[in-house]
Amino acid sequence: MAGSHRASRGGGRAAAREARRLKARKRNQTIAAGVAVVVLVGGGGVAALNAFGGDKEPGAKAGNGPSDDKPTNSDVLADDKALLDAASAKTLGATGTWAVTKTADGDSAPDSAFACQSQRFADPSGLRTWVRTLQNSATKDTAVQYVDVSNDKATAAKTYTTVVHWLSQCTTPQTRLSAGYVTTGVGERGVIAVFGQVPGAKTKYKTVAVTLVGQATMVVEHDTLAAAPPRPDTVLATASAAAKKICAQTGGCATGAPVAKPALLPNTDAPGFMASVDLPLLDEIDKPWVSAPATSNDGTGCEKLGLKKAKATKYGTVTYVTPEAKVPTEFGFDDTVIKFATPTAAASYVSQIKKNVDACEKNVSNAKVESTGTVKTNTMTGKSWKATYDTGDGKKFVYRIGIAGSGNRAVYVLFPVLKELDLTNAAFNETLARAADRSAAYQ
Repeated sequence: MAGSHRASRGGGRAAAREARRLKARKRNQTIAAGVAVVVLVGGGGVAALNAFGGDKEPGAKAGNGPSDDKPTNSDVLADDKALLDAASAKTLGATGTWAVTKTADGDSAPDSAFACQSQRFADPSGLRTWVRTLQNSATKDTAVQYVDVSNDKATAAKTYTTVVHWLSQCTTPQTRLSAGYVTTGVGERGVIAVFGQVPGAKTKYKTVAVTLVGQATMVVEHDTLAAAPPRPDTVLATASAAAKKICAQTGGCATGAPVAKPALLPNTDAPGFMASVDLPLLDEIDKPWVSAPATSNDGTGCEKLGLKKAKATKYGTVTYVTPEAKVPTEFGFDDTVIKFATPTAAASYVSQIKKNVDACEKNVSNAKVESTGTVKTNTMTGKSWKATYDTGDGKKFVYRIGIAGSGNRAVYVLFPVLKELDLTNAAFNETLARAADRSAAYQ
């Protein structure tokens, strides 16, 4: 049976979240010894953008309606013979037996088939869509293959970009980007994203490969429970085999061996800053993070950031909040990137901030500071603390503070600790490292 769809034209890509404005707010708390704690968390506004950079809100049913275009005579992937079968899925895991559980064409495809999918069809005016689901009876792992066939290769390239944007700007609640890769030797180009849900003894991970194969955009997702983020190898091998079956009809066959190179999915909405999907997960927060530009400031009292005197070439701050969650207005996360003329200047600035926080108890009478760890990779180094300010009237304000240097950039992150809303040291340090990695795109 032919898998065709002709979804409504003109709708474009449905935005990941409805465009919204959050009322700007700043929290200023003066504590003892005349030290003003100016906390940026919770301020700003945000608007969701469509896949190609526009800011107009698409129609509510964009890409989700039934077929209504004129019939086409194209027979590219007109049947399901080029899709993954049970034998092909064996590369996802040698244990147990895989079986196809369902195959849907464009008219019967679900609104959401893979992680972070924002609308039913990535190309609403394309030729056809296929969705096939599989399950392993022994391990209970599941997999899905989604194939959207465009009218031509140029449109397929835009469709591929749309899907990658869905993943990079994912707003699915309690879902975090654990790892990312760029693939070669699989179709014309591709990426793999590993998403984790709220951690436990075992975490549910969704490993998603997106591949451009001539006229087709293909997604292969493998869902599994594991103690640590899975390596991309099995999904890479499966996507490669699946792409070879498809490219015989669509073009875009790859040359060379399949390779997955570590690389975060690009945050095209706010280059240089974390995407919402980079933010840490808390059991108590079942709503997505959203981001907004915020006003940079001097920190909580210990840091003495002195951004205006730092001789930085540029700096900026993005704040992340969960407006749909029932949390205090102070709840949130700040990410500040400070760019210098040279790596030496950035390293000197980071060193000074470390000294300021380490010496805070001596200089701020009502502050108590605890070191919560260091982070170091071949591209960045950083340190974190938990600072507590006692106002003397029975109130205490607690913050997690992090500073890191990477190349010619310094990155400062801030998280207010509230009742039953705290991160582990490891989770905060991992987020600091992610913010430093993201800062490489800050221009």
